[in-house]
Amino acid sequence: MSDFTGKSHFGTEAIAFGARALNSELFRELFREGMALVEETAAYLDGDGRTESRTLSRAATLSYSTESMRLTTRLMQIASWLLMQRAVNEGEMSPEQARTEKNKVRLDFQPPVMSGPLWNELPETLRSIIERTDRLHGRIVHMDKAIYDVAAEPAANLVARDLDRLASAFGARRADS
Repeated sequence: MSDFTGKSHFGTEAIAFGARALNSELFRELFREGMALVEETAAYLDGDGRTESRTLSRAATLSYSTESMRLTTRLMQIASWLLMQRAVNEGEMSPEQARTEKNKVRLDFQPPVMSGPLWNELPETLRSIIERTDRLHGRIVHMDKAIYDVAAEPAANLVARDLDRLASAFGARRADS
């Protein structure tokens, strides 16, 4: 059995997927993209977005307000997650502290509704930012699961779980169960 750091409690070394993911170029690119999207969104909502929203119908204005609040909330949660992971990567926070603090960061929000007449009335720039934020969110959720879900469950349990799934899919039982 291994802990979050990858240290095995049985004398063998487990692969520390979390540490490798956080130290990867993939994470650094994700971080840069996420923080750039936060800055772009803030500039848009305070500038051109404010101007564009004045030309919308009453219903589209309400939709714009709702979507911009949701977008801001999503981006703040994404930024919090990215900053926390960078802190772990740079040794400012231990992986155990991150696991505790991670519970305060919400990545389980509902995806935006990117269709319908009101969606089509929203300014193109806002729609583009929402779509890119949704894709970024998906990548972050994937990395979060790779870091925390694998670290939370010992490798032997993961293999057993997968064998159980295969056995049940084919209507068989494992001999060692």
